[in-house]
Amino acid sequence: MVDSFEKIEVKIYPSAKLGAAFVAQEIAALIRQKANSGAYCVLGLATGSSPIGLYAELVRMHKEEGLSFKKVISFNLDEYYPIDKTAYQSYWSFMHRHLFNHVDIDPANIHLPNGNAPKEDMKNYCESYEKAIEAAGGIDLQVLGIGQNGHIGFNEPGSSMLSKTRLVNLENSTRLANSYEFENISKVPRLAVTMGISTILKAKRIVLMAWGNKASIVAKSVEHNITETVPASILQQHNHCLFVVDELASAELTRIKSPWLTGDCVWTNAMIKRAVVYLALKLEKSVLSLTTADYTENGLSDLLVEKGEAYEINLQVFYMLRDSLTGWPGGKPNAVIPAHPERSDPYPKKCVIFSPHPDDDIISMGGTFMRLHDQGHEVHVAYQTSGNIAVTDEFVTRYIDFAVGFEELFGMDNSKSKEQLLTAQTFIASKKKDQMDTKEIRSIKGLIRRGEAKATCRYVGLTDDRCHFMNMPFYETGAIEKKPLGEEDIILTMELLQKLKPHQIYCAGDLADPHGTHRVCLEAVFEALRRLKAANEPWINDCWVWLYKGAWQEWDIAEIEMAIPMSPDQVKKKRFGIFIHQSQKDMVPFQGSDNREFWQRAEDRNANTANLYAALGMTKYAAMEAFVRWHF
Repeated sequence: MVDSFEKIEVKIYPSAKLGAAFVAQEIAALIRQKANSGAYCVLGLATGSSPIGLYAELVRMHKEEGLSFKKVISFNLDEYYPIDKTAYQSYWSFMHRHLFNHVDIDPANIHLPNGNAPKEDMKNYCESYEKAIEAAGGIDLQVLGIGQNGHIGFNEPGSSMLSKTRLVNLENSTRLANSYEFENISKVPRLAVTMGISTILKAKRIVLMAWGNKASIVAKSVEHNITETVPASILQQHNHCLFVVDELASAELTRIKSPWLTGDCVWTNAMIKRAVVYLALKLEKSVLSLTTADYTENGLSDLLVEKGEAYEINLQVFYMLRDSLTGWPGGKPNAVIPAHPERSDPYPKKCVIFSPHPDDDIISMGGTFMRLHDQGHEVHVAYQTSGNIAVTDEFVTRYIDFAVGFEELFGMDNSKSKEQLLTAQTFIASKKKDQMDTKEIRSIKGLIRRGEAKATCRYVGLTDDRCHFMNMPFYETGAIEKKPLGEEDIILTMELLQKLKPHQIYCAGDLADPHGTHRVCLEAVFEALRRLKAANEPWINDCWVWLYKGAWQEWDIAEIEMAIPMSPDQVKKKRFGIFIHQSQKDMVPFQGSDNREFWQRAEDRNANTANLYAALGMTKYAAMEAFVRWHF
């Protein structure tokens, strides 16, 4: 049932995997229904990160459940222009890699826009693509993803709702968001061929999938008015459209963010905190300044009925916010503070920081990292992946050249280093934009990042034995696209945890990472902990898990359970720690839609958290790092 604020039906699933499975079941049922009547099922298919899980499930259903694609005709939404179809980044390659090569679809029934047709022929070609869809009987079910700016297909903001298949310019934000598929943004095509909005609206059924950091645009699309500046909002005009989202992508929907506005609400402490923080920030008041009239005039009269006076509610939330602030992330020793986020005992604690990439530790929780060490805890850092794809080729030749010079300086035989330098220079000079690095170059890139990570740990004060390089196998494909989480990844994580037996674990809970690496790394830790708990490991009952967010976003202020204040000097010290990662400075490969450097993102995010606490009536600090506890 569609919520009263939602003008398009939205189904929310706990994870993208479960959401994709639901969509796959609907597609499979339609394919079988049409086949049983002797008809073809015409599918409109999308590319990008959103449908990958869907295609994996359809392939599984084909192999394990006998789902046949012999009676399927497919039309893809879009393609880069110009691009050769055999290029790794082309959507022709994407579709064959993820779906077509693994099912029994007739190649003659596969239709993808031509990204390499002569430009002067594109108008006629696009008209023929429209006619081909009509000749097939129209699209029975259209699969869509959604861009951060609301684009569907490559229909960017401002696209007419009457638009048909055509050649379009790509917005810079779209090119930035898709740059993870390429070496850098300069390699992302500036044009694309796409089905138009009117073409999409002609589909009999539309299912749009949104996972992760899409909450804001999902809410605008389904709850706000129709506008061509948010192309996905035009889907409100379709009478058989469904949005399938995960919990992260649903966060800005009114029924999730402000459920008290939609009807009955269960007033838990967490919900009270969320409502009062929302009210205070909306009215630009401190929590203790909120009045009865503020509550009643903003949809919170039910809270007053259930919990009493505004003054008492204000105090309750004020204390929650106050008690989340601490300068002792490992717990304050020899102190009894009942409402403190962490336990005082044991002291010192053994702490493990899981860092998906070799710089997430310092970027996301550098101040807390340093404070844990300075306060006497035994801190270990587990670098889960090598991060080797995020190193430019120039750094490879720079470092090998240094090795050549170093050996020459001290009279060492540098013939091997010279050979490696020449080999690397030759390969890089002729390297194609979609060509995978050699194993040797990937190893050098991994070594560069490993050296930077070790230098950061030494900067904080850790000895080398506290650095653990896991090199999880799922990441080591040599390509941007990674493998799913595997058993070997989980076993590696379990073995490290068993070896260290920590009292505290810090993990990246930042599922908005556009590459998906953070999500896989988090799932590995969660699964490892579940298994260890099921095995009744004695140490695990005394282990607490704290989640930080990475370079992409921060926790909602109402969710934060532990906030670590930072002084201006601590902010500067963290910045210098981030600067140690020179391979990630200035121009970061695959940085997503945010073109700021990571240190800038971190400082802005940490300062914003501190400003929000101050706006709510807390002490004003220069910056804060924030954490949420995960219970298992």
